[in-house]
Amino acid sequence: MLLGAAALAIAAGCGGNASAGDGREDVVAGFYPLAFAAEKIGGRDVDVTNLTPAGSEPHDIELSVRDVEHVLDADLVLYLGHGFQPALEEAAGETHGKAVDLLDGLDVVDDDPHVWLDPVRYARVVETIGRALGKEAAGRTLAARVRALDAEYRLGLASCERRELVTSHAAFGYLAERYGLEQISVTGLSPEAEASPRDLERVADLVRERGVTTVFVEPLVSPDLGETIARETGATTAVLDPLEGLTGDELADGDDYFSVMRSNLAAIREALGCR
Repeated sequence: MLLGAAALAIAAGCGGNASAGDGREDVVAGFYPLAFAAEKIGGRDVDVTNLTPAGSEPHDIELSVRDVEHVLDADLVLYLGHGFQPALEEAAGETHGKAVDLLDGLDVVDDDPHVWLDPVRYARVVETIGRALGKEAAGRTLAARVRALDAEYRLGLASCERRELVTSHAAFGYLAERYGLEQISVTGLSPEAEASPRDLERVADLVRERGVTTVFVEPLVSPDLGETIARETGATTAVLDPLEGLTGDELADGDDYFSVMRSNLAAIREALGCR
């Protein structure tokens, strides 16, 4: 219905390229990590729109008619497939410009879209965005910074007392696999999934058995699940950001992908007793 309404609006002359006439390429990105890379690579030559509002979860976002019009009329649409943002995925299939599913060609496990939390996979995403923008050199430069972040993680997590990463939802599987950690999540890939009493009991038992001291919660979803498990097991809570969207305050303070990933590394090191 949204696609049909958008098509009618465009036919009536209500659509239009948001950056038409200024010489910049109009880029639509599904959520923060893609928008961040496009802005850094494209610089002044691009006008990037992030379809996920600041402080919002990108999973299953609802697109307005105006959003769909923008996707249809964009020069370039950057998104993750595999059902991560199905409304955007559908609209991207109808765009008059170029649409790039950034999961294509990556080693995706069990339809887990959270590739940006693994610096090695994200570096490949960055390079793909660079090629899509016709700015391969800038893409390689940003990818080199991401791979340097991978080196920081490898060094920082090389020697730790514990290896269990207890999280509210299963966003950190690639990160855990990359650095030899074990993700123990209360719910699955969606942060909006409801946990059953059995889920809570399962994770609480593992926290006790493994001697886990920290349960991670996220900044954009309710901390109730993590706080419940921590309260029942005597553990503490700490924030681990899946980087699905920065808040307005974080953006205003100058935070970005790199600063949040480094904050995550510091939180993990403290929780796992790394030296």
